[in-house]
Amino acid sequence: MSPPYSSPTESKYIESIAVREFFKDYAEQLCLRLVNAEKTLGRSTIRERSVNRPALAVTGYFKYFANKRIQLFGAGEMAFFREQSATRRRNVMETMVAKKIPCVVVSRNLAPTPEMIDVLEKKGVPLFRTSLSSKAFTTEVTMLLEERFAPRTSCHGTLLDIRGIGTLIRGDSGAGKSEAALALIERGHSLVADDIVKVKLLSDHTPVGFCDDMCRGYMECRGIGIINIEELFGIRFIRLEKRIDLVVTFLEDSQNIEPDRTGLDRKIFDILGIEIPNMEIPLRPGRDMARLVEVAAMVQAARQLGHDSANDFNEKLLKKMNG
Repeated sequence: MSPPYSSPTESKYIESIAVREFFKDYAEQLCLRLVNAEKTLGRSTIRERSVNRPALAVTGYFKYFANKRIQLFGAGEMAFFREQSATRRRNVMETMVAKKIPCVVVSRNLAPTPEMIDVLEKKGVPLFRTSLSSKAFTTEVTMLLEERFAPRTSCHGTLLDIRGIGTLIRGDSGAGKSEAALALIERGHSLVADDIVKVKLLSDHTPVGFCDDMCRGYMECRGIGIINIEELFGIRFIRLEKRIDLVVTFLEDSQNIEPDRTGLDRKIFDILGIEIPNMEIPLRPGRDMARLVEVAAMVQAARQLGHDSANDFNEKLLKKMNG
């Protein structure tokens, strides 16, 4: 187990997604159907998490063309495209393909023009049709790509949902993180991940913790072994993922670190460049660590709502001292 002051392991950034992998994972969800040959899926990669509507490109204007994105042809683009001559349509598609686009999607199950099919087939660029509208497809695929491209890391600890506050408990090996987590679960809170917490950073700079499917719902308790939370307590005590709002670090009493006694000395823990409030709690015999973690989460919830008891008390004290 990592020491309490260590940072998460090295971050992982996804720079591209193979179109073959994209189609395999999301074809059903996005109602995608491959129009040209399967061999076109071979080498294309999606390099940006957004979708491009090539409205200007179909007119022949390619300056600032977003070639790294999925190219989505909606009703407007297809209607304009069909009004052009066959030669014009072919020239536009050849210019577009020369920009190394990842793939083309036609919405509303509209029929691609023969020139689109021919050029994309010859150049090895995948062509898809979807029954979704352009708006629905854009919304759905953007969410999927945001998730897929999200920077990721992992850290040691136990992540719980405590009264809506995602709380990551950290500390040395044997510090009692799992025991405190188990006591919190008995009090009605939910487990997200134990031991290895994976974290992804969404586009709104929200760090979200989760765990591997294989490990979901399992905890290690020393002296007992691996336990299944769902079997012992029920499915409602398991969360698939949770935003990380607070880090609670268990400190060995032998570390001779003076704990914060007022709540004014705020510490932070960095996860993927995002500063998360970090409360350090010393370990001492007889302390109810689960209760202290629960109170820490409640304090953080109050702070998020604009209520800060430490600052309020400090202001009252200063006011009294100043007469």
